[in-house]
Amino acid sequence: MSSLRYLAITHVTRSQFIPENEQVTMMSRFECLSRLMTPLIFNSSSKLRQRIFMAQMLRTAKSGNDRTINELNAYNIKVIYEDTATFFGTPHLPAPTINPNVMTTLECDDAPDDDTYRIIRMLDLARSTRPAQESVVDDFTVILLRALGYEPRGRILRARRDLPLVICGENRQARADVALIDEDEIILLVQENKQHFSETEGDPQPQLIAEAIATFALNNRRRVLSLGLPTLSSKILASITMMGTCPIFYKIEVTGELVKAVAGGIYPTTQTIVHAHIPAVPRHRLHWIEGMKPLDSRRVILSCFEAFKRFVN
Repeated sequence: MSSLRYLAITHVTRSQFIPENEQVTMMSRFECLSRLMTPLIFNSSSKLRQRIFMAQMLRTAKSGNDRTINELNAYNIKVIYEDTATFFGTPHLPAPTINPNVMTTLECDDAPDDDTYRIIRMLDLARSTRPAQESVVDDFTVILLRALGYEPRGRILRARRDLPLVICGENRQARADVALIDEDEIILLVQENKQHFSETEGDPQPQLIAEAIATFALNNRRRVLSLGLPTLSSKILASITMMGTCPIFYKIEVTGELVKAVAGGIYPTTQTIVHAHIPAVPRHRLHWIEGMKPLDSRRVILSCFEAFKRFVN
């Protein structure tokens, strides 16, 4: 049954294209499906053709970190990039609640205190990281989030957090490079973008969204089993990707419908919109090279981190 197990067709019932005779081979079932779907696809509107094509996509049980942009299409997920005012709900970013010396010190050797030295030293290491040192970006992210006040009492930052993920009826897992956990649930995810030092590394965006789906399901199980609370029908999960010291911020609304669709390997009828924001630094073309090193870019990015706190709950 594996060939048709993950095949879902919108608006066409099983009885319309698959004979009920159990002696029919899997190949003949597939041929029967193809004959019936071909005229429907070419005679339908463009929007309906797209839905039918997406519904027919073969979905496989991949671990979260093996997922690509194809999985976003297969599960009706779309990422929309927004400007500062639209994403944060205000055009005016707040001042960062961080040691003021971090905002004015360019080189770590000029740092007037140990905390500033540590942050800028790790910033430099994260900008120049090599494949063998990829965890430096995760270490820098933990130090930065801690310095910005993301980890008050009752919350803990963890690196390389495994997350169980049910996909296409099989148990797999996703792994968050950094996760912020409060007493009851995971409330922030961070995924490093490793494409800057290896062309074979996957796109971090589908990985991050898979982690968000796994997190939502895990948090709901904890609500029921540990807290005696009902499951949530949806939740916006604050998430970040980091390429060196360059973040992209995400608001990922995960629903129960999406979790069930991924678990069953079917195409959800409701589209999931993921909202994303790239900080509007002064020299956008050099952003992925400069990162947080220039003081003017550092102020903008740290202000984005400060504004993003309101979504971490």
